[in-house]
Amino acid sequence: MSQQVIAAPAASMQTGWKSWLSLENRFVPPVFITLILLVGHLSYGILESYPKTLLAIATSIIAECVLGRIFLGKWPHLASAYITGISVGILVRSPAYWPFALCALISITSKYVLRVKDRHIWNPSNFGISALLFLAGDFVASLSIQWGNFLAPMLVIWALGAAIIWRLRRFHITGTYVVSFLVLAFLRAWMTHAPWKSEIAPITGPEYQLFIFFMITDPRTTVRSKKGQGIVAFMVAVVEMILRLNQVIYAPFYALFMVGPVAMLVEMWLDARRGKAAAAAA
Repeated sequence: MSQQVIAAPAASMQTGWKSWLSLENRFVPPVFITLILLVGHLSYGILESYPKTLLAIATSIIAECVLGRIFLGKWPHLASAYITGISVGILVRSPAYWPFALCALISITSKYVLRVKDRHIWNPSNFGISALLFLAGDFVASLSIQWGNFLAPMLVIWALGAAIIWRLRRFHITGTYVVSFLVLAFLRAWMTHAPWKSEIAPITGPEYQLFIFFMITDPRTTVRSKKGQGIVAFMVAVVEMILRLNQVIYAPFYALFMVGPVAMLVEMWLDARRGKAAAAAA
């Protein structure tokens, strides 16, 4: 009897840990992205400032709550809003405070307003940052500093990011994009006669860590099939290369901004065709 009593709490504890680390627990990615922020900022000061980052996070959460109540009639889960706010806080650079609040507001609003068949087709932070960089480029820039000559912080962040997307079963998306980027970087170096190291260097920057681990792998704004996800990741790298050859500074953000929604719309169109074919056959 005593062994059963001891075994029961142990089994319950084990079940609790498995539940906490399960695919359904949406608090794990926010915890990991917070760790990425702390490692990056304490190592190289990647944040513009703590107040600006907190402003972006607060704006995202408040906007999510308000719009969730208006459009859905319920209080939404805030993990996504937190990730959006912290991404804006990391990636946006401006001496003013308003771009952080505005970018977060645009990002969250896009989830509720820009929808097709009840699905939002842009990654929220990608949409907000791309819109702000394009429309307010004189006041706003994106994070672009490197990690320096030390590999340790970069390896820690890569390990944390890889753990998140492995848990979400989206490691193939990041892997496809990284391999495509490296191959196309050598191609760009050959085409432009630039040093190959300079073409590869951008992917070691902190902004790319958020891009490859959180933006292009967003479960809500990626196509469903594994093959389709790989194709989309490759196409993002191709469009980014074209933009880079045309001296577009924020090429990765704009590439995902253009490719991601098109892929989602194509998938919806194919689903509609399959539905009609199935109905006709029936």
